[in-house]
Amino acid sequence: MRVGHSPCTGQGIVVAALVLVLGSCGGRDGEKPVVLPASPLLSRDLIGYGVIIVSYTHVLDQPRSGALSQGYVRRGSIVRVLERLLVRTNGEGVPWVFIEGDYRGWLEESNIQIYDNESRAKTAAGLLS
Repeated sequence: MRVGHSPCTGQGIVVAALVLVLGSCGGRDGEKPVVLPASPLLSRDLIGYGVIIVSYTHVLDQPRSGALSQGYVRRGSIVRVLERLLVRTNGEGVPWVFIEGDYRGWLEESNIQIYDNESRAKTAAGLLS
């Protein structure tokens, strides 16, 4: 036997590790879930502002071609973009956005340019004229 070496040291470490791991798995009565405070970075209700880049496009009630038209928006119009959705059609993904302006509804993302703030959207809309 070597001096300063205990044959049980390796086993002791394994047992101690198991005790710590198994002891931490049990639920505790005082535990509460972490509730994060409302923050624009964590709970955004707005993706950005969009500028319509085609002559005009219909705002639809559902994110699909042939859906019911709610109205239309013209080139240079500024709308709020509230949601993005990728819809699979014939194995191909088509990106749609849910907007709010004169109308609330869906339009294909290819009809709009999205900016992170209203000021940039207004500048871009002015350049379209």
